[in-house]
Amino acid sequence: MDIDFSKGDGLVPVIIQNNETLQVLMLGYMNQEAFTKTKAEHKVTFFSRSKNRLWTKGEASGNFLLVKDIQIDCDNDTILIKAEPKGPTCHSGSTSCFKEDTAKGFLYELQKTISERIDSDDPNSYTNELFKRGINKVAQKVGEEAVELVIEAKDDDPKLFQDEAADLMYHYLILLKAKGFRLEDIEGVLKGRQ
Repeated sequence: MDIDFSKGDGLVPVIIQNNETLQVLMLGYMNQEAFTKTKAEHKVTFFSRSKNRLWTKGEASGNFLLVKDIQIDCDNDTILIKAEPKGPTCHSGSTSCFKEDTAKGFLYELQKTISERIDSDDPNSYTNELFKRGINKVAQKVGEEAVELVIEAKDDDPKLFQDEAADLMYHYLILLKAKGFRLEDIEGVLKGRQ
């Protein structure tokens, strides 16, 4: 990557985006040293203009930003980092420094929770219990929820319709996990159909 650090007196802006949800989490600045450290350690490190030193996000709080992808813009003077946040990004406790806590990325968080419950073999988890019963039971549950959603679609109760739609989505995510797929895989199929 050939980043032009000369345009900003040795600093370039860095946009941090959640790798899963694509939500913008924060903006910081890097010099060459911060960029090199970020690439080497896979944790986002900025040059703090107020502290006048390198600053690894999470060094005090433990809320690190783990690097998943790095891109530079067409002018080679801005960096986009897709990262996995370990805790809230903002010092205020918000997910984003832009106070943009939205539900748009929630399905990815839910997908992660489902995977964690299954991967940890949580004995108190309905999700894990269903998963352990096998693909036939998971698929059957998705079918049941789909039928219940169709029935509610024919009626006139918005709350029940939304509840059944949520139940279907939840069980669909379990089915994806059981088949070894993720939402991103299905999004790729849909994008390919455009």
